[in-house]
Amino acid sequence: MDDFTFGGEPLREALRHLHRLNRLFGASGPIVYGINQLWRGAGKPAALTVLDVGSGSGDINRAVLKWADRRGVNLNVILTDLTEEAEREAERLFRYERRVTFVRQDLFELKDGAADIVTASQFVHHFPSERLPEVVGKMRKAARIGVVLGDIHRHWLPWAAVWLATRLLSRNRYIRHDGPLSVAKGFRGSDFRELAEQIDRPELSYRWRPLFRYSVIVPQLREDESHENGI
Repeated sequence: MDDFTFGGEPLREALRHLHRLNRLFGASGPIVYGINQLWRGAGKPAALTVLDVGSGSGDINRAVLKWADRRGVNLNVILTDLTEEAEREAERLFRYERRVTFVRQDLFELKDGAADIVTASQFVHHFPSERLPEVVGKMRKAARIGVVLGDIHRHWLPWAAVWLATRLLSRNRYIRHDGPLSVAKGFRGSDFRELAEQIDRPELSYRWRPLFRYSVIVPQLREDESHENGI
């Protein structure tokens, strides 16, 4: 969400409606794909901590939990967001799930090495492009294994689809305004190539995923790899 001016029940309703839209447009797919890639690259550890930045209600992490169940991974998920409304919705959504905790915290307050994998779904497009290296840099410091971004492909087709879906499925002002705006603020492949150069991480990779989404993976270099690259 771009504007929390009104908050309260309208924002909580927006988070519930966003859950429905996330299912419709496959928002969890890029995050699950990225986590799986980093997990495999790290040697398939038996236990994993995932920290979701700007999580909202954290609804996409239901798919992450199912991924962990299928692979027998002992997973803990930490949701972080700024608003009380997000916290309340997360508590409602995960009230029977002990593997999920919520912390009201700003991205820039995260401690270094706070989790194995740090994720952000439809979050980084809220920042101006000139701040993207700073935002991803902070996420990298908080991650022991790597970072996964799941965000939207900036294109007229998903914009039209989201515009139509938000008007058919919701009357909430946040959803109707922020849904199409998020697509307009989305990314293209050239944006991620530029980001890799800006943060000096040529190992950054991105993949186009259904439906008009990107999965961006920024692995942490192991110590032996750092020596091989002369770092």
